Amino acid sequence: MNILNVSSLNEQIKTLLESTFSRVLVDGELSRITFHNSGHIYFTLKDSTSTIKAVMFKGNASKLKFQLKEGLKVILDGAVTLYKPRGEYQINCFSIEPSGQGALALAYEQLKSKLSEQGYFDTQRKQQLPRFPKKIALITSATGAALQDMLRVANTRYRALEIDIYDVLVQGESAAYSIANAIGYSDKKEYDIIVIGRGGGSIEDLWAFNEEIVADAIFKAKTPVVSAVGHEIDWVISDFVSDLRAPTPSAAMEMILPDTNELYQYMDSLSTQYSQILSQKLFNSKQELTHLINSYSQHSVERKITQKLYEIKQIKESFYQTISFKMQNFSKEMQSVKESFPHIIDSKVNIAKNQIVTLQKMLESNHPKLKSKKGFAQISKNAKVIDISSLHVDEIFDVQSDKISISAKVIKISKK
Repeated sequence: MNILNVSSLNEQIKTLLESTFSRVLVDGELSRITFHNSGHIYFTLKDSTSTIKAVMFKGNASKLKFQLKEGLKVILDGAVTLYKPRGEYQINCFSIEPSGQGALALAYEQLKSKLSEQGYFDTQRKQQLPRFPKKIALITSATGAALQDMLRVANTRYRALEIDIYDVLVQGESAAYSIANAIGYSDKKEYDIIVIGRGGGSIEDLWAFNEEIVADAIFKAKTPVVSAVGHEIDWVISDFVSDLRAPTPSAAMEMILPDTNELYQYMDSLSTQYSQILSQKLFNSKQELTHLINSYSQHSVERKITQKLYEIKQIKESFYQTISFKMQNFSKEMQSVKESFPHIIDSKVNIAKNQIVTLQKMLESNHPKLKSKKGFAQISKNAKVIDISSLHVDEIFDVQSDKISISAKVIKISKK
């Protein structure tokens, strides 16, 4: 029997495994997923009793339409291989499909949930479209029927409009990048609205409008964006992110453009309303003017001046009458005063004389000389005659007779 080294044994096992299991479909649950910087994806596939390692190299991993997540049930299409350096076997995955659900459907739900959590669908951030756009951009295939439908509706409804067409791929691997680049470029121009769209098709045909790169471009655009993809039953991610979702490309033009015929009717209606309103305002103005004229005649400046002049005249006449009456009364009073003045003067003089005599007598009766009596003297303080009972101990006072004045101090007070 030949003795094999480890490398030789692993090589024989590798050849046997890869020739026997060159193509397998395996159903299981994803676990321990690692996204390597190289672009390769390493993970484990397991069921209730067993596990097997697996790898999906960068080339195949780039084709995945959905994101691998822990616990997701999938079906692997690949081959069993042996990794010689460690003697471990694994599945080299060519493709992965969700178990019981299409890959595109799962990818759609995953991206929708992710963008919803990030606020891409919030109604508060959606912009209001202008009612009368002047310039719009159409991002679609220049050879598609959708473009012709949109141009036909625009030409019918609203010709006062400038339209720029951005020819892009609307399906295929490069379509999403083509659409996103056109949105970013047109957003830098001065457009009132950007419309992205295409006609109907399968989910694969419409998939470019479900790509995250397109959603990011719409979300970042400062210009209002309208999504018009497929038919009314078709819903794509761009419908949720855009500022307005139209069920079809032609419906988009009907929704964003005013109808010229309706505008004409509206203008006729406005003209009629304007005429009625103007007539009513003229009538009201005439009524108001008539009222003002009448009011002015009653309250005009001239009328007020005339009224004031009349009032002044009345006041003047009343003043003259009052002055005349006062003067007459004053003359009579003056005559009476004149007649009674000598008697009044004589009476006043006699009264004054009598008061002088009285004061002289009082002065004489209170003079110290007249009050001089043995053992008696006048008591004063600060040159004022006071009663002896008003004095206090230690208080200084003056004692005065008709011949002498003495300053004294109270030593003791005795009451009888």
